[in-house]
Amino acid sequence: MEVRDAVEDDADALAKLADGPRDVLRNVIHDRTVRVAETDDRIVAFVSFDARPGTVYVTQIGGDPDTLKRLLEEPIRFARGEGMSVELLVEETAESLVDVVLESGFDRVGRGPRFDDVETVRFRYSA
Repeated sequence: MEVRDAVEDDADALAKLADGPRDVLRNVIHDRTVRVAETDDRIVAFVSFDARPGTVYVTQIGGDPDTLKRLLEEPIRFARGEGMSVELLVEETAESLVDVVLESGFDRVGRGPRFDDVETVRFRYSA
């Protein structure tokens, strides 16, 4: 498995993993730090994140649950180097992703906002 920065040509693969529009994912690649995990020249997972004062926010994550744990190391590593925390929201019903986030050292810190009538949970990793 290779972990690398996303490039614009990855937008189609990321859109499939995120179940979202290609144009939105292309903009994410331009506006955020996006890391992808590739196996046999195929993207199997990705994480995007953005740093704000004091906190790194994971803005999107998707793909193979086993690979996501490795990808969450990317924003965590950045946050440790800067003395920041990491936060992310996960849909309450996304049990496999919740498990990955907890196994990666994040703490459940409360409810997040609702998106399209879907409850979210807020997680934080303190470096």
